[in-house]
Amino acid sequence: MSGQGRGGRAAVVLLSGGLDSATVLAMARAQGLDCHCLSLDYGQRHRAELVAAERVATALGAAGHRTIALDLRAFGGSALTDSAIDVPTGGVAPGIPVTYVPARNTIMLSLALAWAEVLGAQDIFCGVNAVDYSGYPDCRPEYIKAFEAMANLATKAAVEGARLTVHAPLISLTKAGIIRAGAQLGVDYALTVSCYQADDEGRACGVCDSCRLRREGFAAAGVADPTRYR
Repeated sequence: MSGQGRGGRAAVVLLSGGLDSATVLAMARAQGLDCHCLSLDYGQRHRAELVAAERVATALGAAGHRTIALDLRAFGGSALTDSAIDVPTGGVAPGIPVTYVPARNTIMLSLALAWAEVLGAQDIFCGVNAVDYSGYPDCRPEYIKAFEAMANLATKAAVEGARLTVHAPLISLTKAGIIRAGAQLGVDYALTVSCYQADDEGRACGVCDSCRLRREGFAAAGVADPTRYR
């Protein structure tokens, strides 16, 4: 497989519908890559982000977009997949928050890896960030490095010489830095949904950790916040 898409090299981009993944998609597109976007319907309470992902993929010229359903509510263990666990609204606290979804990034990257191998793509992009979400163990640089090493041991393509790279271009950026980078690339952040408990129309609560970090990021970047709050 050549990894060639509509006119360039194929890549798989994990797209949640949030601010970070939209920025990563714009970055990958700016490199001339044919971006095949992958979203995961894992039973998250903020399902409006899946609709946002469709909008973002279309607006940024993705080569394709697929959403895979894998309901992690079967396990629970997170405020995002278990309705009995409240989403924190008191401000960002130290430690691993209850919004951490067990193994979510490993699951999503594994699905991206499978699709990349089928497409003949040697590049996977994800929007993990170790600055604002340093409490999440699967957002650390060492985790990304370890997953990439595993991927290159686990696939037929890599064994035959088509080495795969996992790109995490936001991993060391602040939220303000991410927003500035995306703004320069023309990302319309009004299309995105970041809130952990957004309503069906995508309106944000304004008080969860994700909302707080997003709002502070826009303020620090000096960019008008287009978020719709309920």
